[in-house]
This record gives sequence, structure tokens and C-alpha cells, in this order.
Amino acid sequence: MAGALRALLALLWGSQVLIAFDYFSPWKGQQQMYKLDIGWPKIPEYFTGQTFCVAVDSLHGLVYVGQRGDNVPKVLVFSEEGYFLYSWNNTVEMPHGIFVLNTATDSSVWITDVGTGKYGHTVKQYSPSGKLMQILGTPGNAGSSLIPLQFDQPAEIFVEESGDIYVVDGDGGMNNRLLKLSNDYKEIWLTGTNGTGIGQFKIPHSVTVDPFGRVWVADRDNKRIQVFDKVTGEWLGSWSSCFSEDGPYSVRFTGNYKYLIVAQLNINRLAVLAAPPVGSIGDCVMVNTVQLADETKPHLVDVDMKSGAVYVAEIGAQQVQKYIPLS
Repeated sequence: MAGALRALLALLWGSQVLIAFDYFSPWKGQQQMYKLDIGWPKIPEYFTGQTFCVAVDSLHGLVYVGQRGDNVPKVLVFSEEGYFLYSWNNTVEMPHGIFVLNTATDSSVWITDVGTGKYGHTVKQYSPSGKLMQILGTPGNAGSSLIPLQFDQPAEIFVEESGDIYVVDGDGGMNNRLLKLSNDYKEIWLTGTNGTGIGQFKIPHSVTVDPFGRVWVADRDNKRIQVFDKVTGEWLGSWSSCFSEDGPYSVRFTGNYKYLIVAQLNINRLAVLAAPPVGSIGDCVMVNTVQLADETKPHLVDVDMKSGAVYVAEIGAQQVQKYIPLS
């Protein structure tokens, strides 16, 4: 019965998306870019907690979901077709962000943990099966120190194939900073303090890197995206004009790096923004939107860089939904 109800809701939400494009679009002639895959996942009942984050392993066709709750598995693993594969729970307290790194030799899953218990305030690296491989930060202790390394509610992580790590820290704690670490976990550069000025943050919530040496940060409560040089940490520009209604919760590029997908939790919307050319940040240009159902609350997203599918972790609806590109 519950499965049938979820399927009906998904169908209705899919219809709502179509209606939003057909009748309420502020962009004249806007064409629908994404369609809800109502068959993903095959069995939604595996979502038993609040789904905060999602990461795609496009090389192996896997989707990792981080969820919170008492007596629930904290990480669920699905196939890209929507079949539940397995789950794991060890040493994960309150997942906030999740990221999959594929290198020439192996794969790993990185999780930011904002819990206040003995595993919290850390960034952790796991094998795909859930074996703990590395802990960054001081478990159970919030702080701002670099030696030893400490975090306070680290929000999200992006890891390059070189091993360089970008962490936005944190999700409402004492820190409002973007930190770049080397592959041996030493500071390369650090930027950001609490504030509204250039290079300052109010809840840096999501981070990604493009192929052109730019680091993109969702500066959530300042209602803007800020951009930095990945080599030096130098501030390159910011976008705010697209976020008058609600701040950005996520930043992820599409596979061709033509667009940024941004979740806006409080207005239940995904925004598709035009990525700027090399050498220019310019102004924000919103080219499309996907309107979700009320109280869906999209928190973080990830993109399958092969298929282009967008996965949305929704803490209101307590599920992850998959949107597939139409072209």
C-alpha cells in the first residue's frame, strides 16, 4: 500500500513539474530540460530516515544515499536502475554531505559527519562496502584548528582525482570557511570568515570544482554563489541575482559543464544556471527550473556525469528522486 501511495505521489509530482514548465515559467518559451523518473528507486521503502545527501559513482553505476534517524542504516547503495543493493552504518553518525572519488586504481566514498557524538565533526573516507579508511578532523570535538585538523559541522566535500580535497566548514557551527587540503591532508590554503563581505560566508553549504580551475561554493545564508581560484584561493566573483527568493543549497555541474544545478530548499526548486566561459564569472543566468512539490525540501544533489541524470536528496519528502535529461 505504501509503495503504491509513493508511486502515485511521484506521478502527481511529475505532473506538477510539467505544469510548472507549461504555465508558470517566467522565461518565455522555456523548454523542459528534465523529466522525473518515477520508477527510481524500484522500492522507495528502503528510505527509512531523512535523506540528506546523494552521490553518484558513474563509473560503476552506483548511487549512494546518506540518511539520518534512529536505528536506520546511514548509507544506502542503489544501482543507477534503482535496485537496492546494500547498506552500511559503521562510524557514521549524522551524514550531511557525500562524495564518490574514482581513481585509476580504486574508488572511495567521502562523508561529512555533523553529529555531536564520538564520530561527529569529521570528514571520513570509506571503501564502497563501508570500511572506514581515513578520518579527517578530531572525532567528537568541534574546533577551528589546522594542527591538529578540526571541523565544526563540515557541510560538504569535493575530492579531485589528484587527491586534493575541498571542504566547506560548516553547517551552522563556529566556522565559515573553505579549506583546500593536499592528498596527505595538509592545508594548501584557507579562505573565509563569518560575514557578508567578499570571500566571507554565512553557512558555506556545498562545493564543486570545474575543469577550468575554479571552485564554486554555495554561500547559503548570504544567498549567493562565490567562486575562487583553485590554485591560489583568490576570490574570482559571485552570483546573487538568481537567489533573491532563496539561497543556494547545492552546486553541481552537468556532465558537459554547460550548466550548474542548484537546489533551493525553501522554495522546493531546482535551478539550472548557465556556466560562464573560461576567464569570466559574469552575472548569474537562470535558464531553467524544476518546480518540486510543496514540502519536498531538496537539500543536496549530484549528477551522473555519464548519463546526465540528476539525483535530488529531499529531507522533506524523505526520499531521493532521479531526474533524467530530455536532450
